[in-house]
Amino acid sequence: MPHDQHDHDHAACGHHHGSRHIYIYSPSGAVRDKAAFRRGVARLQALGHQVEVDPDALASHTRFAGDDATRLAAIHRAAASGADVALISRGGYGLTRLLPGIAYKQLAKAVDKGLRLVGVSDFTALQLALLAKTGATSWAGPALVGDLGVAGEPDEIMLACLDDLLTGHGEGAGWRMHREKPLPDGKPAVRDIYVKQAPLWGGNLAVLCSLVGTPYLPQIEGGILFLEDVGEHPYRIERLLTQLLHAGVLKRQKAIVLGQFNEYTLTAHDKGFKLQSVVDWLRTQINAPVLTNLPFGHVPTKVLLPVGAQVSLSVEGRDALIYWGHAH
Repeated sequence: MPHDQHDHDHAACGHHHGSRHIYIYSPSGAVRDKAAFRRGVARLQALGHQVEVDPDALASHTRFAGDDATRLAAIHRAAASGADVALISRGGYGLTRLLPGIAYKQLAKAVDKGLRLVGVSDFTALQLALLAKTGATSWAGPALVGDLGVAGEPDEIMLACLDDLLTGHGEGAGWRMHREKPLPDGKPAVRDIYVKQAPLWGGNLAVLCSLVGTPYLPQIEGGILFLEDVGEHPYRIERLLTQLLHAGVLKRQKAIVLGQFNEYTLTAHDKGFKLQSVVDWLRTQINAPVLTNLPFGHVPTKVLLPVGAQVSLSVEGRDALIYWGHAH
């Protein structure tokens, strides 16, 4: 994804504002790439931060980073760490198994004291459950191994957004949507809009759908819902969106913002059915605008988004902006 597609609006990036305490833990899949883990820790330390690694961060039990009790304990240690940021090592799968055992009030209390919980992918389950149970805000953002532990240089926009979060300067994320054909009536695919103060929520589409019908899906009215996924063919993405549609989730939102959907392969059977087909179909099903190309998902360029915070959204032509001022 070329950087020039995004006009990221980051205020006061690159200023050094002192060390932050970052806690690394593994609530989902086991870390197999130990070298990337070490690179990620070293990179955060090189940026001047104090990095504390959970004692079970590299534990392994089948595909998980330790058994359920081990990973639950790691979550609660992260909450009790006194850190500025608790960052997951990686996603994968495993958090939905833990949802009944999480001490949500303990996490919310830590968030009130300044802890920022950051993660992506499977972490959506914890973020949405925390929001449903307590209303506490967390952050959709990078993971240690996949984002900070890459061989070579991490993505500049992701690093700038993380710096914004660490320094308390994060104010929003701007990007350029895909160029799309006008609608049959000649109107633009996405009209110019301004949504003031709506709750931002969402994350990984498949994980979010796995929470439908459970007490862990927040009941958000008039929200801005952002979605991303990886390795899901467009028809499967449509099937997941259909579940949210039939469950009444989509029609209650003021806007749907689609992030990056990648690592799938179209086949001869599709005969022209592609991701844009899904977007076009979704727009016939709901009145809310459907935005595209948010730089977030299983891709190097990812902005940080405050899940559960009140944000504003503006669209002018292809330029979109989500902003929240100082939500920390």
